[in-house]
Amino acid sequence: MSHELKTGGERGYLRIATEEAFATREQIDCYLRMVKDGTADKGLVSLWGFYARSPSARAREIMERLLDLGEQRIRHMDETGIDRAILALTSPGAQALPDVAEARGLAQRANDYLAGQVASHRDRYIGMTTVVPQDPEWSAREILRGARELGFKGVQINSHTRGQYLDHPRCAPIFRALAETGQPLYIHPATPPDSMIGPMLEAGLDGAIFGFGVETGLHLLRLITSGIFDRYPQLQIVVGHMGEALPFWVYRLDYMHQVSVRSQRYACLKPLKKTILDYLRSNVLITTSGMAWAPAILFTQQVVGEDRVMYAMDYPYQFVPDEVRTHDNLDIPLATKRKLMQTNAERWFGL
Repeated sequence: MSHELKTGGERGYLRIATEEAFATREQIDCYLRMVKDGTADKGLVSLWGFYARSPSARAREIMERLLDLGEQRIRHMDETGIDRAILALTSPGAQALPDVAEARGLAQRANDYLAGQVASHRDRYIGMTTVVPQDPEWSAREILRGARELGFKGVQINSHTRGQYLDHPRCAPIFRALAETGQPLYIHPATPPDSMIGPMLEAGLDGAIFGFGVETGLHLLRLITSGIFDRYPQLQIVVGHMGEALPFWVYRLDYMHQVSVRSQRYACLKPLKKTILDYLRSNVLITTSGMAWAPAILFTQQVVGEDRVMYAMDYPYQFVPDEVRTHDNLDIPLATKRKLMQTNAERWFGL
């Protein structure tokens, strides 16, 4: 241990954790019912069939922490020097539900519950709105309610919704609402849809170890190449886990995208106003959740700019105090570290 972790900014900055999860009992009970009655997809069975049913110490610990927004959560923040946490309903939120009316109810009640918790801990918690992309018009209204009535500072969507991605034209109301509020969209991982999960699942690689990042990186790339940022040039999309690998692939992504457009190989690939790298530098925000590794953090800051990388813990799935110290000990100027840990989050989430 290199130093004690304290809140209050004694190192010259506050620590704002930007990808922190909670759950509701209703949500977990819904997942368990779907696993039991066969309506869950393979990813939900793999993820929540484990966390919600396994007697293992990890599963029991994760469930206890997800369901707690009270004393234990605050104590853990204090123990690891986290001043504020940006909270969102854990993946896949209400997006896995086949009954759209049930999904709307679950999401609305989760948003109301979170708003109450934020109101009770205004100096510690910040909320993001849960939506139901199965119903884009309702989701647009809920985005406005979250911003204007509940005091939330962003919107989280857990990647695909029953195999459908946000580049589908029917999702336009969601982006119009984001443009109207000026809030960022956090695209959080989900387990891959049944159409792509097979080889990952059989190797035990469908979750956070690999499948999450592959599927969410695909989602962001689909949005970029569909021209979402040409249609909504002020839109900011946040992704975690060091950009779901896109900063590390971007040279080749740009080369192959451009040659594919020129060759007209795919009808869906049209010319864009900018390169993929340019969009990463103007419209994409990246958090360090689950990637407390100095070489990756420094590289990503170099690629997208130090104003676009933000700290995240990924509580409770990756709750490791020494990972906070890794960020504290980065060999970068204090002004850059303050951006990483505090002021970038304040700027982009409008805190």
